[in-house]
Parts: sequence; C-alpha cells; structure tokens
Amino acid sequence: MSSAFLLCNGACLQLLHRSPPISSGASSYIKRTTRGVQRQKQTLFWQVQLQRLGSTHREMGSKFSAPSVSTKASVDNETSSQGTSQQVDYRSISESEWKRRLTKEQFSVARKKGTERAFTGEYWNTKTAGTYMCVCCSTPLFSSNTKFDSRTGWPSFYDPINSNVKSDMDWSIPFMPRNEVLCAVCDAHLGHVFDDGPQPTGQRYCINSASLVFKPENQK
Repeated sequence: MSSAFLLCNGACLQLLHRSPPISSGASSYIKRTTRGVQRQKQTLFWQVQLQRLGSTHREMGSKFSAPSVSTKASVDNETSSQGTSQQVDYRSISESEWKRRLTKEQFSVARKKGTERAFTGEYWNTKTAGTYMCVCCSTPLFSSNTKFDSRTGWPSFYDPINSNVKSDMDWSIPFMPRNEVLCAVCDAHLGHVFDDGPQPTGQRYCINSASLVFKPENQK
C-alpha cells in the first residue's frame, strides 16, 4: 500500500470518530416518523380486510336476495291453487282483455263509463237476499239489506259494503257535476251517488246492473 492511501484512510476514520452523536430532537423525530409509518400500515391493512369482508357479505347477500318476478309469480300461482285468493293488478289489464272477459254492455258501462237505460237492467227490481258484487273483479259492493226502491229504474242502495266503493267527481255533463261511483279494487264504473236517499245515510247509490253480479244468500 502506498503511504498516500494509508493517510487518506486514517483521516476518514478520524472524521467518523469525531462526528457528533444524533441529537435527542432528531431521535424523537425518527421515532415519531417510524410510529406514523406503522400506523399507516395498520390502517391500510384494516382497510383491505374491510373491503374483503364487504365483498364477502355482498356475495352472501345475493344468494339470499328477494325472489325474482318470475319466482314470485310461481309462488303466487301455487298459493292460488291451494285456495288462497291471488292478488291481481286489475288496473294493468288491457282494454282488449276486458273486452274478452265482459259482454258488450258490461264493457261499455263498467270500463267506458256508459249508462244502461232505466228499467232495462237485470237487477233494478230484484228483491232476493244476497250480495251484489263487481262484474269485473267480484269484489262485494252492496248488500240486499241496503237496497231500496228509488223508482228510478236502476238498482239503488243507501250504503256500500265497507270501503269497497269509492267516489270521484264527474264533469262529463257541463255545469252539472256529479259524484261518480267506482269499484275501489278495479276502478270499474258503477254509477253515481246522490244526497236524496233514505236514512240512516241519506244517500242514494244509483248503480248500473251491467256493473254488478248478484250472489244469492243461500248460494255458497
């Protein structure tokens, strides 16, 4: 070895031995930085774990999600076949389907808001005990117990069954508004209601026979 190399090496060693030790402030900074990095690693670790857990829950949830429309329909059909009434959205039935289900007069009155001629309907003078139901959906509308002779030529009742009948303002005749009567289930037009009926209600439900189906009391 040359003397120059030995002198240089010795000088370096002297500089290393003479370098001042790390201050306490710098040591604290290094420790804080190290702890911060460790906390960031832990936070990142738990974020990854939560993301994995969330995706697992979503996969499990899709297996137990609500049945599809076709599945629900099959369940409804099965329930119906077991004797339980099936819920039907009558408002979604097309006009052509109503024409197929009803007679020409029934369709004209119940679905197109027509009016049969007085004293021509099937039930205007019926006195048999029983229940008058909607021709479109078979909902019970009126009892024979509330039927009375209004001498108008149309079946008349002073009270409907529960809330199965609803009313709406009818402006089809200018300057002569009337209260239209509708089936609350399928919106079939039934007739009109007036405030000139007998007690205890004082109302007269003037109904078209074409909108009704009569079920005698002794019929099961």
